[in-house]
Amino acid sequence: MKNNIKRGKVTMAVAIAIACFALVLVMSMQFKIVNQTDITAIENMRETELRTELANWKAKYEETDAKYQETMAKIEEYKQTQQSNEKAEKLVDTELEQVNMALGKTEVEGEGIEIVIKETEGEDFREIKADNLLVIVNELKQAGAEAISINEERIINMSDIVTIRSNFIKVNGQRILAPYTIKAIGNQTYLESALLGNGSHVDELKKLGHDITINKINKLKILKYDDEIKIKYME
Repeated sequence: MKNNIKRGKVTMAVAIAIACFALVLVMSMQFKIVNQTDITAIENMRETELRTELANWKAKYEETDAKYQETMAKIEEYKQTQQSNEKAEKLVDTELEQVNMALGKTEVEGEGIEIVIKETEGEDFREIKADNLLVIVNELKQAGAEAISINEERIINMSDIVTIRSNFIKVNGQRILAPYTIKAIGNQTYLESALLGNGSHVDELKKLGHDITINKINKLKILKYDDEIKIKYME
């Protein structure tokens, strides 16, 4: 699409150049006619012939002026078309950027929170499962999180968070290990409140003895989703 827009710009530039050249050529021809006129012959003309000649000059002037106005109108039209194409190009770029952000294909930065989950150790050791992380991710989404990652793996609508053979977790097909760091960009107050409310999943994990800390960060960076987005069933 960008290549088509660029070709359109080149075409408009060539058209404007041709129109301007035609205008200059017409005006130069008219000036040549005036310069070649024999002043002595004019003085010797009869009144009727002089009026006729003046009428011809007037007609030629009006014709030249009409062509000038037509050319200027075309140039203005070309300018408007170019501005319209530039506006369309900017709109396409903006929409493409928004789509990439929604798909997680763009690295983003903004205010948010960082949750660090450390598993309990000792006799009462309890492993964190994929379901635990998934519940937290859903709570963050409901609180308005605009971007989320787990151990730098960007979470998109098609991300998988699963426990493999009951002893390790995979996110987006990549194995991740404790401690688990969940990042979320959004309103810090809303995000924190969603996780710390009485009866929340974080609250339950803390009661089980897991060490969980939540930090507010004003410039939190979340990496883009690096894998290919594969569609299996939609056409």
